[in-house]
Amino acid sequence: MKKHSARVAPLSACNSPVLTLTKVEGEDRSRENVVGTTDAQSAGAAGAESGSNRRRLHCCIRVTAVQVRKALWGVAMVMCVCSSWAGSTQLAKLTFKQFDAPFTLTWFATTWNCLFFPLYYIGHLCKSPERQTPRQRLRECCRFFGDDGLTPKVFFTKVAPFGLLWILTNYLYLQALRKINTTDVSALFCCNKAFVFLLSWIVLRDRFMGVRIVAAILAIAGIVMMTYADGFHSHSVIGIALVVASASMSALYKVLFKMVLGSAKFGEAALFLSIVGSTNFVFISFVPVMLYFTHVEYIESLGDIPWAYLCGVAALLFAFNVLVNFGIAITYPTLISLGIVLSVPVNAMVDLYTCEIHFNSVRLIAVFIICLGFLMLLLPEDWDQCIIQLSQKLRKRDEPAEGGGEAGAATGLNWRGRGRTSMSTYAH
Repeated sequence: MKKHSARVAPLSACNSPVLTLTKVEGEDRSRENVVGTTDAQSAGAAGAESGSNRRRLHCCIRVTAVQVRKALWGVAMVMCVCSSWAGSTQLAKLTFKQFDAPFTLTWFATTWNCLFFPLYYIGHLCKSPERQTPRQRLRECCRFFGDDGLTPKVFFTKVAPFGLLWILTNYLYLQALRKINTTDVSALFCCNKAFVFLLSWIVLRDRFMGVRIVAAILAIAGIVMMTYADGFHSHSVIGIALVVASASMSALYKVLFKMVLGSAKFGEAALFLSIVGSTNFVFISFVPVMLYFTHVEYIESLGDIPWAYLCGVAALLFAFNVLVNFGIAITYPTLISLGIVLSVPVNAMVDLYTCEIHFNSVRLIAVFIICLGFLMLLLPEDWDQCIIQLSQKLRKRDEPAEGGGEAGAATGLNWRGRGRTSMSTYAH
């Protein structure tokens, strides 16, 4: 039997590893037992049947326990993803009140990506039965980039562009926080799911789905209504344009990663993100320095920098990326995505408490339809077939009850008529 290895794409939620093999094996064993006991005596057949029923029941209980455990992990994952994403957004908003430097914050937070591969290797040492040295593990993960590994050509053609997209996504998101409130930013960023679908449909030729087209239309309508909510003022329009551009960069990152690199295992994804962080530190460090000396992002002394806020934002964003990219190992990808959309009401409650937002009817409708479109995009491709199968199963459950009543009535009629028809029956 082939072993299934979970593969992930950074910043995306992919299919979870297959965890139903136990059920399949149990079904195979029960079938073998039934075949092997067809020619046995009635007592042996009954014993084999009861044994297979016990094994089948034990298998079902085991699979159900796995699903329950995965669902419980999913609830915890939803809370962690929601809190880390909403917390980083709120803390970044507070940081700009003391240190108005979005690019420096982007560079500082992206540098923390260097910790991905070391943390993954620690997990590898704790969990894997075959422990490898860091060099061996690094060489094995580098095969993700090709047979020759991470060559300069591969770096500048397949890694550096994604690092640039990563920085642009975060920088535009933080710039939008300087213009508009966190509720609007977090809600508008949920449109990246619709942009991913549209790009995948155009570039990757993914399957056309009417419900996802409707979700994309809802996302675009939400963007327009969000702009209208503030009366098309230049300040809000710029902020909305920035966050929509950030969502577009995020969608472009995901689609290009799928097209150029495909999917990655956990170790390969950790190495890729660590390379992105290292590239940011080595090649982009001069930009914050230039912004400092040109007084674009200037602060009088290093002591005035709110290091606690900076480290808090970086740590929360790092935790968010860890949960999004590697959380599918313990729960369902849909639950991880659900944590992102739940950050919108959390940010709304914080903004309402701090009196930084006015919830008019247009804004509420815009936020609602954007979140609705996001949830519609979480539907599986065969969602319509699942609904049809569920309705058929419900109908089959109702039919036996009705059929049983008719059978009972027919039995009663035959029983009453047996005295008159018994002779003719035996005659035949």
